[in-house]
Amino acid sequence: MRNIVVVATFALCLSAAEKFGKPLMLAQPTPVATVLASPDQYVGKTVQVKGKVTEVCQMMGCWLQIQDGEKALRFKVKDGEIMFPKNAAGRAAVAEGVLKKIELNHQQAIAWAKHEAEERGQKFDAEKIKSGITIYQIQGSGAVLD
Repeated sequence: MRNIVVVATFALCLSAAEKFGKPLMLAQPTPVATVLASPDQYVGKTVQVKGKVTEVCQMMGCWLQIQDGEKALRFKVKDGEIMFPKNAAGRAAVAEGVLKKIELNHQQAIAWAKHEAEERGQKFDAEKIKSGITIYQIQGSGAVLD
């Protein structure tokens, strides 16, 4: 009987969710597709999303890419404030923060794409960037990873 209790306790510890940053305050998540369908409606507001982590910043653990169905949003925290496990891809996440709209001119878009390529260890070709871009991401305050 004691062995069963030990095994059950160990299994519970393995499946326990990890909490990062501040506690989540909203009662339920908004689907990523809903946020991205009309993002300007959510800009500057606190949103909560739920989905699968598809990527993690491999440099500092400062962002997660959270996918819900076919749509994904980046959940970014201040560098060094929260560090997500670099092996978190594949885990379920609930994340909360303020939706930000980032408008980049052509030169800024090139710098952004170059940085993204460096983070992913990919080749970078500035010629592929033809104009400025608009990026929506959540400035994260808290997250829970299962």
